[in-house]
Amino acid sequence: MEQAPLTVSLAYVSALLEAAELPPAHASQLLRQQGLDPDDTSARLSERQFATLYRSLAIALDDEMLRCFSRPLRPGTLKFTCLALLDAKNLMVALHRWSYLSRLMQDDFYVELTQLEDTARVAIVQAPGAPTRRAVASDLMLKVIHGVASWLVGRRLALLRADFPFPRPEFAADYELLYPGPVFFGQPQAVLTMDAALLALPIRRTKPELDDFLHRAPEDWFFATPREPRLALRLRDYLAERLPRPATAENAAETLHISIRTLHRRLADEGTSFQRVKDEFRRDRALQLLLKSQAPINLISEQLGFDSTASFHRAFRGWTGETPGAFRAAGTPPR
Repeated sequence: MEQAPLTVSLAYVSALLEAAELPPAHASQLLRQQGLDPDDTSARLSERQFATLYRSLAIALDDEMLRCFSRPLRPGTLKFTCLALLDAKNLMVALHRWSYLSRLMQDDFYVELTQLEDTARVAIVQAPGAPTRRAVASDLMLKVIHGVASWLVGRRLALLRADFPFPRPEFAADYELLYPGPVFFGQPQAVLTMDAALLALPIRRTKPELDDFLHRAPEDWFFATPREPRLALRLRDYLAERLPRPATAENAAETLHISIRTLHRRLADEGTSFQRVKDEFRRDRALQLLLKSQAPINLISEQLGFDSTASFHRAFRGWTGETPGAFRAAGTPPR
């Protein structure tokens, strides 16, 4: 199967820009420079668009972590971190070195590596007395660690799970795409859990390869590059073609050539369900149609496969807290 292009949602990027404390006008300008409409809630950024935006923002803010922490990581920090890890014997030694470096470079947190029987845990531990940072901060740090570690050993490190200490966000599907393993929210710590055997992997990269890795950053460490598209994303493609005809888990499984049991199991592994994917797709499509078209609300209801306009009103109010008419009159997407 040909791999679908990897993208990240505008909602995820907006959370990142908000954490960087950018004025809304500046954030909108950055998005427009990438050919994006800041008000298009269904928009997604390609790997290249995201990497270009991230690099320009890191330079402008003089911080490779985009103001996510109280002490900035000045441009060049990632390079010298990698240089300190390149001559490590294996991944375990490299991660232990990173844990020491984190204490030198940051006041808000430190990296902690622990091994429990056959699993290894890489945790972001908040330092005593440190201020609570925005949710995206721990996510971004875990992405750097996983991406650099994968690059060092020359293979994408599979994860047993990725834990985050904040509630499931509206753009949770992005996390399920960006991490190569099950994602869990509302956990005690930000943690990557992997097979302990991976710690014995030798470091395969050399200094001459580092410049190319840094030149492409964050593209090479941010995206997990899964072997095949997540089932939830394939379902969204199915729904785009299926609606307004009835869309059920049974006919979705038949179209995707998997059993209904496998469909439910794989969606559960991705932390979602058929109904949730369907609701999120119809919500995103409804927001887009209400903002970008003049189609009557009853016609939008039909296009999304609702059996009545009243059913659409109830669902839309559950998604946004507003009626479709009030949302369209306001003319701006909900935060």
